Amino acid sequence: MIALNRLSVLDFAPLVALVVLPWFVDPYTQGLIVKIMIYAVLALALELLVGTTGLVCFCQAAFFGIGAYMVVMLAATSQPSAALGLLLAAVAASATYAFLVGALSLRTKGVYFIMVTLAFGQMAYYVVHDTALGGGTDGIFLYFRPTVGSWLDFEQSLHVYYFVLGALSLVFVFLMTLLQSRFGRALVGIKQNEQRMLATGFDTYRYKLIAFTLSGALSGLAGFLFAIKDGFVNPQMLSWHMSGAILVMIILGGLGSLRGAVIGAVMYVVLEEFFKSYEIWGNFARHWHLGLGLTIILSVALLPKGLAGLAAWIQRPRGV
Repeated sequence: MIALNRLSVLDFAPLVALVVLPWFVDPYTQGLIVKIMIYAVLALALELLVGTTGLVCFCQAAFFGIGAYMVVMLAATSQPSAALGLLLAAVAASATYAFLVGALSLRTKGVYFIMVTLAFGQMAYYVVHDTALGGGTDGIFLYFRPTVGSWLDFEQSLHVYYFVLGALSLVFVFLMTLLQSRFGRALVGIKQNEQRMLATGFDTYRYKLIAFTLSGALSGLAGFLFAIKDGFVNPQMLSWHMSGAILVMIILGGLGSLRGAVIGAVMYVVLEEFFKSYEIWGNFARHWHLGLGLTIILSVALLPKGLAGLAAWIQRPRGV
């Protein structure tokens, strides 16, 4: 409850807006908002590693993709009412792979850690890309969208919307509460000075491994949400480009801030849609990566603390 006490009334305004928004937007915009919320869950998962613990992981897309693929592959042999089982399977599969990757990669540091996680991520990518297990480059369609009794049917877009919104809210509150706990403060201490934490008796390897596994589990949840939203998965979900995109989101929003991770996810998707618009850019929309990249570079240069620090930057006394 410590984390909840630190939430102001204004923090609930976006949640209230998201609750009523589906009734005032078209289906495309509603689907776009669901995509943003799923990416926000994934960004929060990576924020736990990078912004809190100081572990720059390039394997996040693998955990995300494994969760999504697990849903699609198990759905073919499951009952339509097996939504809870598919959710648990997705989270467990991603958490298991994260535990294995973390157990090995956390024995390295710095750029070596980044390269090892990248290697594990690419291994998972090539398993689904080059073998029949993951359907190859064509990907796999979801056999059916599962249900939970008679009150939650993922074939209905409105049900998907509110389920994703609920999942995002729970993940945000969970991580906020976690970071206020002794475990969360230990992770922050590891990021600031791991040697000091070792000297005071903390088993930093165990703390990092738990955080790594938890991040993988939350990414698996995002994978489940993505699978039930699109009804389709493909190998690009596991590519290092996806891991890089999620890393850009949390940098854009502001490292070390859960709100920043959510803001970064929102801005990344909005900017991507903006620069892809043929109505605005014409043929230049084919080169949307260029416009997005330049905007991100400019944002990082002007706001080193990310968009989450924009209010403080505006209020900063000039000439100081």
